[in-house]
Amino acid sequence: MSTPPAKPFWHSRMLWFNVLVAALAAAEAALGLLQPLLGEYRYALLAFTLALGNAVLRVLTTQALTLREPQPSSWDGERP
Repeated sequence: MSTPPAKPFWHSRMLWFNVLVAALAAAEAALGLLQPLLGEYRYALLAFTLALGNAVLRVLTTQALTLREPQPSSWDGERP
């Protein structure tokens, strides 16, 4: 079984999901608008749903990440 080639980190759905969640959490911490609007139960449910979304994306992840654009190679996943 061959390992898929690594992809640049900016192509990661999981990474972008976490960036979005972090930005929303920072905005909520600064503004405090969401919790009073949703109530304690729905606010906790939202937090759980975000964690669940992160877990689902982690399970769906099949490729490693790299900090730079991967170089093309002739390796086909099989050893001689």
